[in-house]
Amino acid sequence: MQITETSADGLKREFKVVVESGELEQKVQNRLVELGRQVRLPGFRPGKVPLQVLRKRYGPSVLGEVLETAVSDSSAQAMRDHGLRPAMQPKIEIVSFKEGADLEYKMAVELLPEIAPVDFSQLKLERLRPEIPDEEIEKALNRLAQPHRKSETVDRPAEKGDVVVIDFNGTIDGTAFPGGSAKDHQLELGSGRFIPGFEDQLIGAKAGEHRDVKVTFPADYGSEEVAGKDAVFAVDVKEVRALKEPNIDNELASDLGLESLEALKKAVREQIEREYGRVARQRLKRVLLDQLAAKHDFPVPPGMVDAEFETIWKQFEESRSRNKEEVAEDAGKSDEELKGDYRAIAERRVRLGLLLSEVGRVNSINVAQDEVNRALGEEARRHPGYEKQVIEFYRKNPEMLANLRAPLFEDKVVDFIVEMADVTDRSVSIEELLRSEEDAGDVPQGEAKT
Repeated sequence: MQITETSADGLKREFKVVVESGELEQKVQNRLVELGRQVRLPGFRPGKVPLQVLRKRYGPSVLGEVLETAVSDSSAQAMRDHGLRPAMQPKIEIVSFKEGADLEYKMAVELLPEIAPVDFSQLKLERLRPEIPDEEIEKALNRLAQPHRKSETVDRPAEKGDVVVIDFNGTIDGTAFPGGSAKDHQLELGSGRFIPGFEDQLIGAKAGEHRDVKVTFPADYGSEEVAGKDAVFAVDVKEVRALKEPNIDNELASDLGLESLEALKKAVREQIEREYGRVARQRLKRVLLDQLAAKHDFPVPPGMVDAEFETIWKQFEESRSRNKEEVAEDAGKSDEELKGDYRAIAERRVRLGLLLSEVGRVNSINVAQDEVNRALGEEARRHPGYEKQVIEFYRKNPEMLANLRAPLFEDKVVDFIVEMADVTDRSVSIEELLRSEEDAGDVPQGEAKT
């Protein structure tokens, strides 16, 4: 095998590789002999099939297999011999080959750059600590209590916010349809949980009253049988009930599976602290990545930038097509100007991703399998009823599983850097925390592609 470097330009390398015909022929013969021990052909004892018979029957497929292996092995050896770290899969171009002759091909590869991270102890960061006021806890408790409110029968016309107990029977063009009738159905007026316009027509109704409610099903209604059609519901109001103010007490806590109101308040506070803590962490991470981007300026593989740009641009075009009537933040810019902006974002993402990957590699930062399993479990829980299918999908698609692993790795590296940085904590109100998020804008420039 002959490996010759033909070009070296920045992070790009090109090689000419020649694999001699004799080497290929020996590999073909070895593979045919191996097959001869396994196959069963009529008229021959096991393991005694002549080589020429095997070659005639299996020669073309074995040769293809050998060529694929020869290219894979020789390209890997070229990189080992020259001490190269490829950024992406090399591009292979067969120059010449025919049976009985040498194999010659070109290999183009982009390399990972040399990266010298800055002294992370010189980074100065501010970590916001959101203060959760008692009023925020009370609001959350009230929201939790709403579905558990009690009601009492009242002798008056129904008002918005009341619950009416109704029997109804719906028809379209005089014909009943599946799911269009119910008995003793409790409906909160103004909840927006029923067909648009239905609840409004029951405001003012009294117990014992009959009303014909006319509605039009939305065009995107879940059932194609009724979507976009006009319907009439014969409604009998059996009872009007007024909802009481929610009781925030030990009984509510018990309904929610906790032993006391104090335990419920503690759980609510912890949940809110986690939610706003995630916001604060995202801000800290964004500021950190901004500083890292400003302090590192090494070359990045063009192919990686191209691939990342294509992903960003595709997402942008899909978003633009969905929101044609909205005035985009980028209105007034040509596609070429937008592409320039997004290519800069792609380059930044790739550079930050390579930097974080190098920090993780040098410091032996890894994502354990149980961490990936937890992330997979969380992803499955986002699709109730399809958990098993989601888990099977990820396990059968390693590239999708890698997409779960990547943010875990990135967060661990970020935590590692933050531990070494000069971090100042500052307590802030929720309003100030959220204002800092709004001021950051929506352009995803603070993300790394790991």
